[in-house]
Amino acid sequence: MSNVALEVRDLVKSFTVDGLTINAVDNVSFKIRSGEFVALVGPSGSGKTTLLSIMAALLTPTSGQVLIDGVDLASMNERLRVKLRREKIGFTFQSNNLIPFLTAQENVEFMLRLNGRVDHASRLRSGELLARLGLQDRLHNLPGQMSGGQQQRVAIARALIHQPAVVLADEPTASLDTERALQVVETFAHLIHENNRAGIIVTHDLRMCQFVDRVLQMQDGKLVRQYKTRDEIRDLVRGSVH
Repeated sequence: MSNVALEVRDLVKSFTVDGLTINAVDNVSFKIRSGEFVALVGPSGSGKTTLLSIMAALLTPTSGQVLIDGVDLASMNERLRVKLRREKIGFTFQSNNLIPFLTAQENVEFMLRLNGRVDHASRLRSGELLARLGLQDRLHNLPGQMSGGQQQRVAIARALIHQPAVVLADEPTASLDTERALQVVETFAHLIHENNRAGIIVTHDLRMCQFVDRVLQMQDGKLVRQYKTRDEIRDLVRGSVH
């Protein structure tokens, strides 16, 4: 690990509900380096998805900064933010948003088309990536011909194919059984490390944390704890099983 790919500084996101101001994200700061895979955990309503949406440049913070490859998102106009999302960020959320009339491989290559980077080598890479996610026999299937879990794995491949600086995933294994979920997250971790990307996965299943390098725990919009060592993460995973 070397360069800081993603930095969050004093981030706040406030919403007003019935005249009351609620901080969905409350003064959160951290850094993630290239080649580091981090899990973001916490109870429902703790601010995980809001934070992820801000990091994906889909939601504007009330205050604070998000820097990707050293560039402050707040300093960019909307056109530049769109370009940055397309080139520097890979993301998959709980709704996979696959294009229904494109095959699995075409859906993955769609990110490359947006960036004008489709060639023979990239087509080979898309097929290899889908195969690593257990979809080698589904390359030419439409989303409607695949299960929900298979569709989600296509979405994961799409998030990785254009080799972004930062990869963000919100509950990418929610529709998978435990065995397949563990396999997918393990493969996800290998791909993050091999390609030297910064990866964040939001998960409610602490068993998935066995494959990450660090765990950030949120509660009531705040970052309340970090699990940094293998022993700390191992104890967290063990505690979730009992």
